[in-house]
Amino acid sequence: MQTFNPFEEKPIPVEKWFMDWDTMYPCPYNKETVNPYTKCRIVLMNGTEFEAQWFSRNYSRHCGNNEIRRKLALMRRVEQQQQKRISCLKPKNETILEHTITYEQLAVDLTAALAKQESDCNVKNALNFALLEDFDHLYRYSNLLDYEYGVCPEKLVGGYTEITPARPTISEHRYPTDSIFHHIENREATVQTKLNVGIITAAEQQTMNYYMNVAALYDRSDLGRRLYQEIGMIEEEHVSQYESLKDTDATWLEDLLMHEYTECYLYYSAMMTEVDPYVCGIWEQCLAQEIAHLHMAKDMLWEYERKDWRQVIPCGDFPQLLSLRPNIEYVREIIRTTTGNTQKKEYVVPLMQLQPDDKFYWYQNFMNGDVGSVASHNVICKRISARGCDYRYEVAPNPLRELRDRKSDNTQIGREVRATPPSTQVCGTSRGDCRCVMSTESGQVTY
Repeated sequence: MQTFNPFEEKPIPVEKWFMDWDTMYPCPYNKETVNPYTKCRIVLMNGTEFEAQWFSRNYSRHCGNNEIRRKLALMRRVEQQQQKRISCLKPKNETILEHTITYEQLAVDLTAALAKQESDCNVKNALNFALLEDFDHLYRYSNLLDYEYGVCPEKLVGGYTEITPARPTISEHRYPTDSIFHHIENREATVQTKLNVGIITAAEQQTMNYYMNVAALYDRSDLGRRLYQEIGMIEEEHVSQYESLKDTDATWLEDLLMHEYTECYLYYSAMMTEVDPYVCGIWEQCLAQEIAHLHMAKDMLWEYERKDWRQVIPCGDFPQLLSLRPNIEYVREIIRTTTGNTQKKEYVVPLMQLQPDDKFYWYQNFMNGDVGSVASHNVICKRISARGCDYRYEVAPNPLRELRDRKSDNTQIGREVRATPPSTQVCGTSRGDCRCVMSTESGQVTY
């Protein structure tokens, strides 16, 4: 397979990439005919551009060198135009809730894709852990969509992603100090791992930001507004988890270089996998723009820190490209083996290993003492009451017996040891050593 190295490309100067209003305002996709993964890529790249903005602005606010700040402003203006163009690919007639299904499908299949190619066990555990939670969010929002709009969620996901419960959203509320992982080490982490961490942090941050804003804009019901509030709090946990994985020793300019390299990687991956010719053309142009930004960041790193780009990214050739595709069997296996996990400080652990005085239980009792006030539970109850059962799209019965009852929402699994499967699997904690540790009632078995 031919490799691609953006450092070897000849860039067009950044100031040549400004767009006029007509270029910046694209032709939106047709929500009835668009490929679900085209929509997912649009959400992903919108979030990636937001991350570029967020990082650049924070850098500028912590930098006293106006030459650097002017260069950041130049790149940031083009990134703003890219973000405006990408976000307006969404059509006017697509509702907030329909768009939310795309957010959660992206969260599921992006996280699964990254986890499958991740070699660092700390990062892999973090990905698999949050994967099940986003998967359950897709189930909750799908039930709301069917209940309040009568729209078929299966059609929106194209049958590519199952819609069935996993670790219940009610069980995902953890004490804030249990949302931090060990950070990766720059000298040890592979480029793929650094890419994975940057990508998932940006994607989850975009989801968190979306829910922070649309909760108040959702005008169909208080139930829907409450669901966005609740799941938005879980997304806050996910962003805390993922951002804690990032390399903390990188300088601002090293981080800038990695941000631009990540954008190049994502746009190239999107361009190579896109099925919509019009959208593919946008990805191609964005890639050329990001190559210009990357070379500008590379030159800044040398000018202000006298560092060669290879000190940050030893080989510029892109690793395995990111391809969004169905991950049904992978997700089913993660449901079967890890639904009973929770997090305690830096580690993913089976619920059975918590002590009665752990803060997880205090926080659960505080937030969810009255289960009847929990929106994620009430959404399922409303759908069951109206239609006789919950909404699902499954290729087979749920991998866990405890989650197969379609006439009752399980609010105990992942919260109460007696109702949680006793055997749960986590990746070995040695970095780069993906042994699996199976925790059972009688102890641990490593294989």
